Amino acid sequence: MALDPIQPTTYDVAAVRARYPALSGGEAFFDGPGGTQVPSAVVDAVAATLAGPISNRGPHSRPQRAAEEVVVACRTALGDLLGADPSGVVVGRSMTDLTYDVARTLARTWQAGDEVVVSRLDHDANVRPWVQAAEAVGAVVRWVDFDPGSGELEPDHLAAALGPRTRLVALTAASNVLGTRPDVPALTALAHEAGALTYVDGVHHAAHVLPDVAALGADFYACSPYKFGGPHCGAVAADPALLEELRPDKLLPSTDRVPERFELGTLPYELMAGVTAAVDVLASLDPAAASDRRTALTGAYAAVEEHEDRLRARIEVALLARPDVTLWSRAARRTSTLYFSLAGRAPAEVHAFLGERGVSISSGHCYAWEPCRRLGLGETGAVRVGLAPYTDDGDVDRLLEGLEALAPHLGSD
Repeated sequence: MALDPIQPTTYDVAAVRARYPALSGGEAFFDGPGGTQVPSAVVDAVAATLAGPISNRGPHSRPQRAAEEVVVACRTALGDLLGADPSGVVVGRSMTDLTYDVARTLARTWQAGDEVVVSRLDHDANVRPWVQAAEAVGAVVRWVDFDPGSGELEPDHLAAALGPRTRLVALTAASNVLGTRPDVPALTALAHEAGALTYVDGVHHAAHVLPDVAALGADFYACSPYKFGGPHCGAVAADPALLEELRPDKLLPSTDRVPERFELGTLPYELMAGVTAAVDVLASLDPAAASDRRTALTGAYAAVEEHEDRLRARIEVALLARPDVTLWSRAARRTSTLYFSLAGRAPAEVHAFLGERGVSISSGHCYAWEPCRRLGLGETGAVRVGLAPYTDDGDVDRLLEGLEALAPHLGSD
């Protein structure tokens, strides 16, 4: 689905916002890390696919061919977005669901005493599936820590956990709470030197940084389209040759082709059409109006990152000026996501107060179970504020004004 690029040549957030119908309700959305709002083009693509004609894929009728076209278009769009081979793109119900499937499948190749490495920086969806798969076959789980003071996960941290029996290293490309962006190529290079496969959680990463699966060194790269304007589903990209080596559980009559052997049941054609539309919306943000989608995405992500970083700096300066705020997002390289505690106020209280003022944020552990435990925040967690392509200065004003109304300490001695 081709869209006219946003004009003029500078990032026009007002034009971007006009594409998101939910913004007309007046809410200021800072909960993008949990799921962004959806552009009209995505809604239209989902509706048009449901309206049909559509049926199970095949070559013999127009509805069958329509379904096939949707699937091919989705894999191609995700391939362009992720810098991956479309024939290695697996689509499923969610990143969590797909990660469990891959973990169970890979665990069949492990033996008792083999080792699996997970990180304390990760969302639990890239921790628990591996821990549980390892436990089921008697493999050893090794943990990689991060520096709680800086929020950084360094290559030295990983190197200490690797050994000759390491089979899989699971790590994040960007923390969904701290925003930390580890040096993934350096980390995956260490894992590969040890003979291990790498599974990279790109759910938060792909929403803010244009992925390049090969450059990252990810044997598997997982993402969730609903974090970048798409519908609720998940995807994993891998080398088709690697997928050919794996034998997941499947129904006897279902195809053994890759990547279809990893996709259980009928695919969600309407959601896949929405994913394609979401990628096209992102590509259309390129002010240079590049003709090919990958180049357009490169320009668009650069423009969005500059826009989000400017707004993040505004919020960060205001938070750091407050003696009652502890900012947990401290890494040198990070996304436009801030995680903080407000003294004397429970995260849920901040969440509810801002929500009543039409400012949507997130609070709690946000499924980042291990990072919150490592920071001493436990299940209570903290307050998360995340920026998206449609966030503007007016939203930031309302957020800061809401925090001041809740706890008027800004500028105090």
